[in-house]
Amino acid sequence: MLRATLRSFFAHKGRLLLSALAVVLSVAFVVGSLIFSDTMGATFDRLFASTASDVRIAPRQDFDAPGGIGSAETPTVPAALRNRVAGVEGVANAHLDVSLNRTTVTDARNKPVGPTQNASSIVGAWYPSEHSPVRVTSGRPPRGPGEAMLDRDSADRKGIRIGDTLHVIAPPGTFSVRVVGIATLTTTNPGASLVFLETRAAQRGLLGSTAKATGISVDAAPGVPDRVLRSRIRAALGPGASAYDIRTRDEQKKSQAEELGDFLGILKYMMVGFAGVAVLVGVFLIVNTFSMLIAQRTRELGLLRALGADRRQVRRSVLLEALLLGVFGATVGLAAGVGLAVLLVVALGWFGLRLNTADLVLNWPTVVVAYAVGVGVTFVAALLPALRASRVSPMAALADVEVPGVGRPLRARAIAGSLVGAAGVAALVGCALSGRTAVAGTLLALGVLLTLPAVVIVGPLLVRPVIRLLGRGLEPAFGTVGRMSRRNALRNPRRTGATAAALMVGLALVAGLSVAGASAAVSVGRQIDRTLGADFVVQNASFAPFSGEITERVRATPGVGTVVRQRIVPLRLNLPDGRSVTTVAGAFDRGFDAVGKVTYAAGGTAAALAPGRVGVQEKFAREHGLRVGSRLDAVLPSGRPARFTVGALTADSGSGPATQGGIFMGMATLEKYVPRGQDSVVYVNAADGVDPRQLRADLERTLTPFPQVQVNDRADYKKLVSSQIQGLLNLLYGLLGLAIVIAVLGVVNTLALSVVERTREIGLLRAVGLSRKQLRRMIRLESVVIALFGALLGLGLGLVWGAATQRVLALEGLTAFAVPWSTVAAVVIGSVLVGLLAALLPALRASRLNILAAIAHE
Repeated sequence: MLRATLRSFFAHKGRLLLSALAVVLSVAFVVGSLIFSDTMGATFDRLFASTASDVRIAPRQDFDAPGGIGSAETPTVPAALRNRVAGVEGVANAHLDVSLNRTTVTDARNKPVGPTQNASSIVGAWYPSEHSPVRVTSGRPPRGPGEAMLDRDSADRKGIRIGDTLHVIAPPGTFSVRVVGIATLTTTNPGASLVFLETRAAQRGLLGSTAKATGISVDAAPGVPDRVLRSRIRAALGPGASAYDIRTRDEQKKSQAEELGDFLGILKYMMVGFAGVAVLVGVFLIVNTFSMLIAQRTRELGLLRALGADRRQVRRSVLLEALLLGVFGATVGLAAGVGLAVLLVVALGWFGLRLNTADLVLNWPTVVVAYAVGVGVTFVAALLPALRASRVSPMAALADVEVPGVGRPLRARAIAGSLVGAAGVAALVGCALSGRTAVAGTLLALGVLLTLPAVVIVGPLLVRPVIRLLGRGLEPAFGTVGRMSRRNALRNPRRTGATAAALMVGLALVAGLSVAGASAAVSVGRQIDRTLGADFVVQNASFAPFSGEITERVRATPGVGTVVRQRIVPLRLNLPDGRSVTTVAGAFDRGFDAVGKVTYAAGGTAAALAPGRVGVQEKFAREHGLRVGSRLDAVLPSGRPARFTVGALTADSGSGPATQGGIFMGMATLEKYVPRGQDSVVYVNAADGVDPRQLRADLERTLTPFPQVQVNDRADYKKLVSSQIQGLLNLLYGLLGLAIVIAVLGVVNTLALSVVERTREIGLLRAVGLSRKQLRRMIRLESVVIALFGALLGLGLGLVWGAATQRVLALEGLTAFAVPWSTVAAVVIGSVLVGLLAALLPALRASRLNILAAIAHE
């Protein structure tokens, strides 16, 4: 049996090739995702290890802003603290750290020196240290005001040389420096643009005062452990040590790795999730392939049974073929995964994140996962066909009777699919009716997980009615050829359903995501129309805060009327019901009513922006027991407490700031706690009698030295938000593309095996007058019908998922429902093209069959 199995496997290797390719692609996507994330982690680990000092003292931050949002002043420590730390026993050196991560640096042509147009630069103080991640390779370090050193990658990328001038746009204001040196990183530069200044110049230029620093790095004397030195520093600082975050070298690396790990974890699980979709589609392909191969080898299996092979041996024979296919696919997929990781690294380089392909990390768990996926998927997918093969009796097989299961009634499928589908529909209905976002999201996920297998199960039941409808126009258009292509698609509903299901999965996700994205974009656009009353919005292209210098330039522009600043501050709210919520609050200048439109359930703008008062979303207030006049306790990231009084309630989440709770306040209230923050947005109205078009041109001219900010009108602002949503959707579509490619392979494989199965029939058709051209057309039409069937299932299911997702978004104020008909049309047209492309090789092979040999084929 082993020899017979091996001979059978190698005899049908051409038929198994596309199934092997599906395994290869699935494994490659999983492996590439894991290698890529491991490589990123290792690269940053090395960077963290090379930059961490023995002990570092930083301002204490109780919590991070959600999504990194915030425009508060830069957290600092007193510069005088360095002298106290330097005197602690065991301290070899203590250096003032002065560093800002989100700073714009431009060259003499006013172009940012960052890796991309909107990327910020890291500007900091230079001091020699054994922990420095860079070394001076040209020129010299900066020694005073007006001098700077630039990293080698940025200098090469932008063509900057020693002696060139750079402009640093920092929170206190813009200043110019001359490049006196070039530095090279000792580890892989992941894409950051680095500018180094002399310490006192960095303090003045970045923080506005030589009395402040962003931290203190401490080098331990030889033989002094980091933990011991940390304890001594804490003891020397006494009760004041609680105001600082004091960490050893290992603790710094761990903290930075955890922060990066959160991002990498999301990225890895997202990519592996889409790889799982590709694996699921691959399962359909493999099941179809083995089912058709077994149907075509009925006589061979019957002979084996007649010669003494029992059912277990036949079953093991089929599973062994699957095992061989899985091992081959996993091995090739592992190698392809390495190549995919290299492509991902190169692609990220286009967006400014530069990794070294020589640093790729292939850990042993990745190899284990590769073979677990490759072998596991093929083995599981072959189980059902193997069971069917073992049930073939010797006499039935020798008589060339169809494999059991092909012609059985679909009653069991109808019952199972209906039960699973009913549960899924119930979950989706519950999602639509739920009033809580968390519950609705859970029901949505459950509904998707149930309705997908339900449609797969009942797919064969839908083949006959749907394909009869789709094929109704084939006979009038293509005559007998059209009628035969429709009958071929109807011949085996199980096979057609499984082939279409592979295509359906990817297209359902595309349709669902596109509906959700379009609904979100339309909702945000309507919110902007409803709430934005300003002529222009000035903001950073990457939504980062900017210095007050920019706001003052805007105020001084001729023709400007009302100017209202917005700042963002992270808050942790301690609510009356005992719960704690971390969110962000917006602060606005007086005159907000001239640039914003807010509908209030209680109170008004004057009450919300009054000193010590805040506005709160009505729904949030109701859920947490707040009303006008309630006290609202909050904590800033620094740990400083704040207390506000609820002055007004907004009518809905779409009429105020789009944050959890919709918290907003007056600028005077914020500056009581955060006196030197940066602006996030500046709203501008033209003065009476001023042409807005002329004002826009003047504003853009005024802000020319600040390439990081944009002047947008309402249409531009909506387009900017919509582009952010579309960019995310395009990324998701790209990840889903692999699943669709595998589904196309499934159609190719089904048609190719179908041609082999119908060899004698094709020969007879040719003998009675069917031309090669007509034969190719028949197979192409059959392929198009199957692809369209899968597209209709996918679109129908995806639209339902998208509608349910929109109901979840509606709970967060995104109430519009939109169907992107252009995407729907593209899916339909794309499905026709998929059908035509998938049929090219099978149709060509069929047309080249020798008529007499085909008629004699058994």
